[in-house]
Amino acid sequence: DAGAAIGVNQLETEGAGGSGVALGEDLLELAVSLARDGGALLLERFEGGCERVLASKSTPADLVSEADLASERLIRETLARLRPTDAILGEEEGDTRGTSGLTWIVDPLDGTVNFLFSIPQWCVSVAVADGNGSLAGAIFDPCRDELFCATREGAALLNGAPLVPSERADLATAMVATGFAYDASVRAAQAEVFAHLLPRVRDIRRFGSAALDLAWTAAGRYDAYFERTIKPWDIAAGTLICERVGLTVEELAEREGLPLGVLAAVPALAGRLSELVA
Repeated sequence: DAGAAIGVNQLETEGAGGSGVALGEDLLELAVSLARDGGALLLERFEGGCERVLASKSTPADLVSEADLASERLIRETLARLRPTDAILGEEEGDTRGTSGLTWIVDPLDGTVNFLFSIPQWCVSVAVADGNGSLAGAIFDPCRDELFCATREGAALLNGAPLVPSERADLATAMVATGFAYDASVRAAQAEVFAHLLPRVRDIRRFGSAALDLAWTAAGRYDAYFERTIKPWDIAAGTLICERVGLTVEELAEREGLPLGVLAAVPALAGRLSELVA
C-alpha cells in the first residue's frame, strides 16, 4: 500500500513489533489520546491569537511556530513515559530510535500556516507503524471537534461512527483536493498539472492540511486527493483511514520537476486521475 511504501521506507522501521487486533486497538486508544491532548493545547493557543513564528524551514513560506514545538513536546513526553522502547518520528524534532519495532509518526500541527493566519483548517496527526506500515492512526481536528481514526484490522471512524466515502464514478463531476510544495520550482511544475486537470473535474480544493485532506476524502467530502512533497508524518494516519474505507491509495512516482507523492481516490476514479496527475 502507498502509506506503507512511502512511510516505512523513509522510517526504516525494524521488525513487525506484533500486529494483532488487540494490539491495534490498544495502540489506537493511545494515538487518539495523544492527538486529543495535542489538539487541546493547540486550540487554546489558536483561540488566544498570539502565536509566534520561530523560524522557517525548507523555504521562507515553510514555517514552524512555538505551538508546533509545544504540541510535539507534549506527545513525546507521554510516549517516553508510556512506550519508552518505541521509536518516534516527529516533524519538528526528528527521529528517536527504539527497540520494540514500532514507530510513532507524529505531525503535531498539520496546517501551521493556516494556524498562524487564524484559518481553522489544521489538525494533529498521530500514527504508529511496524515494518508493514501503519497499525493505527488518529487525526484530530479541534476546531470542529472531529476525530478520524482507524486500525489496520478495523473500521475507519469519525467520532465513533463508520466513515462512508464517495461512490462517484464520473471524473467530470469529481471534487478533488490537492496541496502545493513550498519550493517555487516545484510549484511551477505543479501549476502545469493543475491547469491540465482543472477542466476535467468539477473543481479542485487546496486547504493546506494533507492529513485533513485524506480524512475528508475518506469521509466522502472529496472524491479524491493527490499531493507531492508529502512526508511520512503527513500521511501515515490518513492513508490508513482511506484504505480502511476501501479507497485506492497509491504512490505517485517521482518525475522531472515533481517529487514523490500520494493519491487517494474512489476506485472508479483512481486510474484516470492517476494518469492525469502522474
